[in-house]
Amino acid sequence: MPFVAITSAALLLTACGSGSGDPGGTDASGVAAKSDEVPTTDVVSAVRKDDAAAKLLPAGTTHLTVAVSVGGTPPGTTYLADGATLTGQDVDFTKAVARVLGIRLKIEQASFEAILPALDSGKYDFGASNFGVTDERRKTIDFVTYVNDGQGFATRKDSKLAKITDLKQLCGLNVATGAGTTFEATLEAGKHVCSDAGKKAYRVQTYAEPSAVWSSLQQGRSDIVMSTINGLRYAVAHQQGLKFLNEYHRLDVGFAFKKGTKLAPAFQAAVNRLLSDGSYDRILRKWGTTGSAIKESRISPPELKD
Repeated sequence: MPFVAITSAALLLTACGSGSGDPGGTDASGVAAKSDEVPTTDVVSAVRKDDAAAKLLPAGTTHLTVAVSVGGTPPGTTYLADGATLTGQDVDFTKAVARVLGIRLKIEQASFEAILPALDSGKYDFGASNFGVTDERRKTIDFVTYVNDGQGFATRKDSKLAKITDLKQLCGLNVATGAGTTFEATLEAGKHVCSDAGKKAYRVQTYAEPSAVWSSLQQGRSDIVMSTINGLRYAVAHQQGLKFLNEYHRLDVGFAFKKGTKLAPAFQAAVNRLLSDGSYDRILRKWGTTGSAIKESRISPPELKD
């Protein structure tokens, strides 16, 4: 089947990918999604302040600066039809937590790979871009978890590739992914499996822009894409010519802070408040990501191993 060009939506390669994206993650073309594809249900304004959670904030905390990476489409951070208002799952969770804590937010955009290094300098108070919790990141970053996403694969619908359960299945292929993501780290760390098996190594193609990732697939320069599970599922559901291969590795996703932050307990309490009052479920249902629900928020938990 010929591959249909992706024009109406884009996959967010974030923190798991992601970074979404993811991926991060995570987590195609980099073009902002059409207005009728972006959920607009208000799931934040009904959230109320919780005094017990707010009291956990460091004294005098009234404003915080958060860095987000804009990738293109839901469930990742994108724009509403006005071309200026940011929306997305991470944005909703960030605004909901701020309402629970009774604080004001200054939202700044930054490239995904630039956010975590900038936390230590104090440029941002925290980051919210589908950042996957890994043991390597925990050495320099504190996390407060709010969803579970992870790493997955997708390709063209006419590809013979099937479920990827072992990186050896990628040997000899070109794999496109986002720069500075957990996907890149996973792929680079696993390259040896091909040489160990006497096979040609796969090539990791990293891109700073989501549009470049999917252009490489469209044009045949890449054979497969690794990104956030939620972002990949969205792309496949909304675009012809793509197929989701499988989930590869689940990761907790969290707000990212400078190591040793005093903000973590308050953010954890705020997320748990959203879980208990129903706001959490409403946010996930809006973005079609109920499969990413967690039972409770945790501070810098160990990386999930599967």
